[in-house]
Amino acid sequence: MKAEAQALKGHLDVLLLAALEQGPRHGYAVKEALREGSGGRFDLPTGTVYPALHRLEAAGLITGSWSVADGRRRRSYALTPAGRRRLSSDRDGWRAFAGAVTALLEGPSSWPATT
Repeated sequence: MKAEAQALKGHLDVLLLAALEQGPRHGYAVKEALREGSGGRFDLPTGTVYPALHRLEAAGLITGSWSVADGRRRRSYALTPAGRRRLSSDRDGWRAFAGAVTALLEGPSSWPATT
């Protein structure tokens, strides 16, 4: 597993939800959206993406439907209203977390003085 894939642990669900925010995508297109959106850093194996999509579908955060394209069946996924709410909530939580980490990484000069 790539280091980037390991770093995604715990964040994959929200990234998959974000990849579906602009509209339905089939599973491989979701995987490609993560890769392209990250400049190639998040090139996840299908064995990681598809089980996560199935988990999100079982949780009611996305819905899946079958279609046929070029003679092949494929499953497309779309956000549900619950998925949109979860994405919004997770984004807010991420911003707060990232802000706290950034403050710490900028060094002690940004920390409150101790007495």
